[in-house]
Amino acid sequence: MTLLVDPPRWPAYGRLWSHLVSDTSLEELHAFAAGLGIPRRGFEGDHYDVPEERFADVVAAGAQVSDIRGVVDALRHSGLRMAKRKGDRGVARVRGVGFPDGTSADVDLFTSARPYAEPRVFAAMVFLTDVAGDHALVYSPRRAEWGAPGGWREGSESVRRNAVREVHEETGLSLDEPSLLACGYERFAPLGPWRPGSGSDVLQVFRAEVTRRRPRLRPHPGDATTAHEWVSWEEFGERCAHLFWWPLAEAVFDPPTWGHA
Repeated sequence: MTLLVDPPRWPAYGRLWSHLVSDTSLEELHAFAAGLGIPRRGFEGDHYDVPEERFADVVAAGAQVSDIRGVVDALRHSGLRMAKRKGDRGVARVRGVGFPDGTSADVDLFTSARPYAEPRVFAAMVFLTDVAGDHALVYSPRRAEWGAPGGWREGSESVRRNAVREVHEETGLSLDEPSLLACGYERFAPLGPWRPGSGSDVLQVFRAEVTRRRPRLRPHPGDATTAHEWVSWEEFGERCAHLFWWPLAEAVFDPPTWGHA
């Protein structure tokens, strides 16, 4: 197992930065970074951004110095490289996520202010907050878990229309499509049985805010969710921190000050 770091040559936020990677294991990478006090918010999906003033510490702790080509090659050869669009931020790769139908997939989580191309998107989810910053959650008996409102696209509807419809069906709240702000996405691999051969492998995530304090949630009769509540950020974590997508919620609502895109 080898940890590699390139010299600090990448400018952002008035500093120079390095990229710290493992050629074998993200678990090894996280453990190494934690041992040096490098915060998890510096993780970019397949590497840590390390500020120039910590470069010597990283090398002294055992990381080998490499040029950027060696760093990228190590990620590619290990299979740990997280392909992403320019400007997107990798948050986490979650292995072997299981679903109620018995299937499973690896899921890459990203923050991004740019919506994904619609042909790739099979579903949408909305982090819905009120004016005080509380979160709307719904309970799905099929998945036996709490989560943000959302669901699969129907027919030829747009992704935004998909998100607006799901929020209305599950909470009774009406949103305007322009009020939805893209904040991230979940990318599934391998392709799941939900769209065989279609190439649809992305769940689009939006943020939206209602202009009142905890308006009453009134889902449509017959909606599959069975409970609906406004909760604080702390309560949101208590109910959902064990779920595979939780690192994305943390990244959206606690933006990093360490690291760069």
